[in-house]
Amino acid sequence: MATGSVLSRVHGSTLDGIDGVLVTVEVDAGRGLPSFQIVGQGDRVVSESRDRIRSAFRHSGIEFPPGRVTVNLAPTDLPKAGSALDLPIALAVSATRIPLPAEPLARTLFLGELGLDGSLRAVRGTLALLAPAESGGLARAVVPAASLPEASVSPAIPALGAASLARVLEHLRGGEGLVELAPDWERWLGAAASEPDLADVRGQESAKRALEIAAAGGHNALLIGPPGSGKSLLARRLPGLLPDLSFPEALEVTRIHGVAGALEGRALLLRPPFRSPHHTTSEVGVIGGGRPLRPGEISLAHRGVLFLDELLEFRRPVLEALRQPLEEGEIRVVRAHASARLPARFQLICAMNPCPCGHRGDLLRECLCDDGQLRRYRAKLSGPLLDRIDLHVHVPPVPWRDITDDHAAPEATAAVRRRVESAQARQAERYAGTLYRTNRELPARGVRQHCQLGPEADRLLERAFAALGLSMRAWVRVLRVARTIADLAAEEQIAAGHVAEAIGYRSLDRRP
Repeated sequence: MATGSVLSRVHGSTLDGIDGVLVTVEVDAGRGLPSFQIVGQGDRVVSESRDRIRSAFRHSGIEFPPGRVTVNLAPTDLPKAGSALDLPIALAVSATRIPLPAEPLARTLFLGELGLDGSLRAVRGTLALLAPAESGGLARAVVPAASLPEASVSPAIPALGAASLARVLEHLRGGEGLVELAPDWERWLGAAASEPDLADVRGQESAKRALEIAAAGGHNALLIGPPGSGKSLLARRLPGLLPDLSFPEALEVTRIHGVAGALEGRALLLRPPFRSPHHTTSEVGVIGGGRPLRPGEISLAHRGVLFLDELLEFRRPVLEALRQPLEEGEIRVVRAHASARLPARFQLICAMNPCPCGHRGDLLRECLCDDGQLRRYRAKLSGPLLDRIDLHVHVPPVPWRDITDDHAAPEATAAVRRRVESAQARQAERYAGTLYRTNRELPARGVRQHCQLGPEADRLLERAFAALGLSMRAWVRVLRVARTIADLAAEEQIAAGHVAEAIGYRSLDRRP
């Protein structure tokens, strides 16, 4: 200490994509002209923390070091972003002026954004920021009180909530304890139960059947019909047919939404997410990116449903960017300043009009499109993307009698969901020990092994492919869908009726 400087260390965390990375905040306060410098690749928000910390010190009654203060954020080769490092920087600076016990500082992870009055505000991605604490040998975490519900579900480390910098300092010096919170499972389960019901949809029995098949086998689907036929109404009811997320899946989905700032006050997402971006959404908005790098809509739909309404109104690069994640279940985002592998295992549901005017096939309205317009319109949907969609579902206008029939009792979501869960249980048993879980994920070699056809079904498939001019890719998809239909019927062998129904969902593949 001959130089008159004081060195302190505190642990924080920053986001690298959707992953948290431990950051050691080192502060050296020594003699020299008054200055406050932060080094270690902090972004603009991190640099602005200097002014927030100075003001928070004044309002909290803490004396700021009078001389030169240097803050180092290690590891220095990792860019740091966001305001979560405000609290650990402030505590490390405080430790150069106030005696603080070494053990709590060394064994605690601190997260929080500082207000000018010294209050602590919630930070984005709390669950992800806590994840590396256990592997870093830390025993506890201190987070803003507003972030405590999200932090309470973390299996990595117990968390305490604080309202201000002054309360954290008081706690560290042996004063009043901070807030603890147990996960409120009942409230979250109750909030997850309010989903649109399939019983609200009048008519469209064939489209509802296709939706059930899509849910049971994880299949991607394209809904084709005129405006007002109920395509969006149907798509929004698909998540209700899917089983609850397992706890590891719920943590994964919550972590992604937390990093994107899309939790909307929910601490844990227990149901499959449903994302419906507008067709003007940019490529970065859909696949992820930006500075700092954040997940896009396809990652926010991970373990759930991505719905693209007015499919052909989306820009071509946006649609083509879906091809890799649909096959691999993740997206690799590479930018000049950062790169990340983001999870994107979603179910794609699309909706489009049958022609530019929207009325082709409508018995009540005349279609004004010629064949050339129809070809150009459908050419916007590329073959490679169409190959990744298993079900082509026609959604015709609903007849008046179906709308006004008060005696009809449409089947509720709960009843259909029980059949879906039963079919998925059969798939889980069949594919135990493999890398795939649903029929949609079956590779070609798996199709040959698990999609056994009866003699009549085999002959029907051969005749249909010769007559309709279907491709080898369509053959694989027809068998996957037929396998799902058989699972819904609780039958091990695929029958001719299952194959016939599956072929009916390949209308856009057929030879003109």
